[in-house]
Amino acid sequence: MERHYGMDWLRIGAFALLIFYHIGMVFVPWDFHIKTAQPMDWVEIPMLLTNPWRLTLLFVVSGYASRALLSKSTGIGGFLKNRTSRLLIPLIFGIAVIVPPQTWVELVGKHGYGQSYFWFLAHDYFRFGKLDGIVMPTWNHLWFVTYLWVYTLALVLITLMPGADRLQATFDRVFGGGRAVVLPVIFLLITQFWLFPHQEETHDLFGDGPAHLQYFPALLFGFGLAGSRAVRDGLARWWVASVATAVACYAVIAGLLVAYPDFSFPSHNVTIVFRLAREIDTWIAIAALIGIAERFLNRDHRWRSTLAEATFPFYIIHQTVIILVEFCIKPLGLGAATEFAILVPATIAGCWAFYLVGREIDLLRPLIGLRARGQAAKPSVSAGWIEDVRARPDVA
Repeated sequence: MERHYGMDWLRIGAFALLIFYHIGMVFVPWDFHIKTAQPMDWVEIPMLLTNPWRLTLLFVVSGYASRALLSKSTGIGGFLKNRTSRLLIPLIFGIAVIVPPQTWVELVGKHGYGQSYFWFLAHDYFRFGKLDGIVMPTWNHLWFVTYLWVYTLALVLITLMPGADRLQATFDRVFGGGRAVVLPVIFLLITQFWLFPHQEETHDLFGDGPAHLQYFPALLFGFGLAGSRAVRDGLARWWVASVATAVACYAVIAGLLVAYPDFSFPSHNVTIVFRLAREIDTWIAIAALIGIAERFLNRDHRWRSTLAEATFPFYIIHQTVIILVEFCIKPLGLGAATEFAILVPATIAGCWAFYLVGREIDLLRPLIGLRARGQAAKPSVSAGWIEDVRARPDVA
């Protein structure tokens, strides 16, 4: 595959927004592992700018990246091996090392847990059960990595189905032109608004059906998009209309939250308007961003390669940095504005330190999701949506 720098920038931006979103979780009234002393309702308004589409976008760009990885792999077997090592090793490391401080802080702050962190790690965290309602060990924000690996397995199974070599052509026909803007909106309205209107995400792999119904198709769309010039051109052609619609949807969302803070909607009809605007915004904003990336961002920069490599290590460590920094500064009574002013640079600095140190130590590189030093990508035996690779002797 020819590298698409615009999608690289979109992936970098999506994870950067996620980091700022999780900083915002400290200050918004919604549940989080640690909160500022006085969470503020008005923070919901900027949070809802990205809340509808941020996670779906991550799966779209992950699907695109999966297609790029497949094009560099020695067939389906090499792709699965690469994807498994790059996801499961950091996931296990994250569950064992990165996530425990988050759980300890939550127990101390919300449940009055009185033991030290090291006592907690030695006696409580690996209990494979619950303490004060909290499951341990756990993956917390790394649920995304778990889902991505499971979706990768499902994607591999699809590639082995009879007739899989015709799926790219089908994708092009279904989503060509403006249909890539409209059809996913219809799908989300049917599944998330009509069929499962009251089910929240659980991030429990086996009890999160509506989320899978949204995120796995998003990954498949990104995978197909990587091989479809026609669909990318269509999204680029409709980017202005998509931006205008996304802005209008957010205006409705923000206006309702200004009028009724903390979702205190006075009637069912107002709730329906809010939910409709949110579900439409979920895809329209993504369509707009992909169109912008295709139209304006497909160009390289000297920082792109470093930022693209740093994205996954940043994701692994960022939430732990946020929670630990807030845990340290909250007792000082600095106020929300000062806490925010400290959290932003401290989180960025912590993420950079984690990445810069980890990339220089060979033993740490696989733990933070980086390839082994000097590992070169091998040429692909399959560059199509899915060629029928089952008959190829070098894939068996």
